[in-house]
Amino acid sequence: MRFMSVEDIEPGQYLGKTVYSSNGTVLLSAGIQLTVYMITTLKRIGVTMIYIKDPNFEDIEAEEVLSESTKGAVFKEMSHTLEAVRSGKDWSTKKVSVSVDTLLEDILNHRGVLLQLTDIRTADNNDYIHAVNVCLLSSMIGLNMGLNYSQLKDLAIGALLHDIGKANPLAEGAFGSGMEDHHTWRGFEVLKNKREFSLLIAHTALQHHECLDGSGLPRGLESDDIHLFAKIVAVANRYDNLIGGGGSNGRPMLPHEACEQLMAFSEKELDHEVLVEFTRIVSVYPNGTSVRLSTKETGVVVRQHRGLPGRPVVRVIFGSGEDIEVKEVDLAVETTTFIEAVLA
Repeated sequence: MRFMSVEDIEPGQYLGKTVYSSNGTVLLSAGIQLTVYMITTLKRIGVTMIYIKDPNFEDIEAEEVLSESTKGAVFKEMSHTLEAVRSGKDWSTKKVSVSVDTLLEDILNHRGVLLQLTDIRTADNNDYIHAVNVCLLSSMIGLNMGLNYSQLKDLAIGALLHDIGKANPLAEGAFGSGMEDHHTWRGFEVLKNKREFSLLIAHTALQHHECLDGSGLPRGLESDDIHLFAKIVAVANRYDNLIGGGGSNGRPMLPHEACEQLMAFSEKELDHEVLVEFTRIVSVYPNGTSVRLSTKETGVVVRQHRGLPGRPVVRVIFGSGEDIEVKEVDLAVETTTFIEAVLA
């Protein structure tokens, strides 16, 4: 598969990765042959990048931490939960807890896989993909930092529901004025009333926009006053927002661009230790990404090295038709060669 800009897709090509709706149902299945109408629809609903099957890269897979069934189940439960919050109805903490147990089981079974956040976002599913991505990132960082299962589960639930305060706009003004109306306060109020949940979960939602230098919201907390879980979610949330459309002019940043921006905030807004663990679990150049090397050769990322996210294996193809020559450049071995640009 190749990870390509939707602007470069042509009718007749085959979709490499399933597109989900907000409630976990399938919009377009992997393997379907794309038509002009489908491509136009993908552009209309806000898709910018997409996986396409390519005979020269049939063996390339986007390594997944979560199975398709787990992902669909979590999307569906998030849809039910947020819809209940929007309508003022009760929602099941037990079902959320079960979904998180399933998610953590997948993470523990794939703890050596670098995380590649390449699910196809649409205006309809973006909130759910964001919640799951922040949960995935946070849980994997927490695992690297030595949290036990009970701590990981509280962190994962807090990360999954970190933006729950945004779900009910009618709650504006319900808890006071000024910063007390911030969505983090509203999320805290929703979660602290769920006695089945640890209070740490509510505080994770409350503090995830706080910054080490005191410039954050809603209370301007500094450094040691911010809980570790919130520091972790702050990094995960900031990263996923950047790759989801928080770059300049609303353009989604490429993973390596977003990582560079995060590191610029180390010890100012974001915790350095958390950022170090973050860089160890995220794929800077996801499999299927087209790149130009410092040798001026162009190729496609085909494999990752755990612990060396910026030094993947790149496949370079020369010629066409029956006169194709293939070589693979392992950047962990070819230390004087580096990725010069991503060709989106």
